[in-house]
Amino acid sequence: MGAKVELDLAQQRRQAHVLLDTLPGQKLSAVYSLLEVLAEPLDSYLASVSFEDEELTPEMIATLEEANASLSRGERCSHESTVQEVQDRA
Repeated sequence: MGAKVELDLAQQRRQAHVLLDTLPGQKLSAVYSLLEVLAEPLDSYLASVSFEDEELTPEMIATLEEANASLSRGERCSHESTVQEVQDRA
């Protein structure tokens, strides 16, 4: 069964290439955009999103520095303790 599926995929690939070669430029561009999204959906999405820079407050900087120091000391938190801490804050 596996060899037949591979053969079918290889045949589909060849047929797709033949079809691509017959497309006029405008349609080829549309198909290319679609294939690009299908191949790398997250990369395409992130490339299209605009990000806003947010200023770090002194409190945020202190928290990040504390976290980095903790990691440097080899300290870790379990998933369970992190979930519990978030629940306690809610």
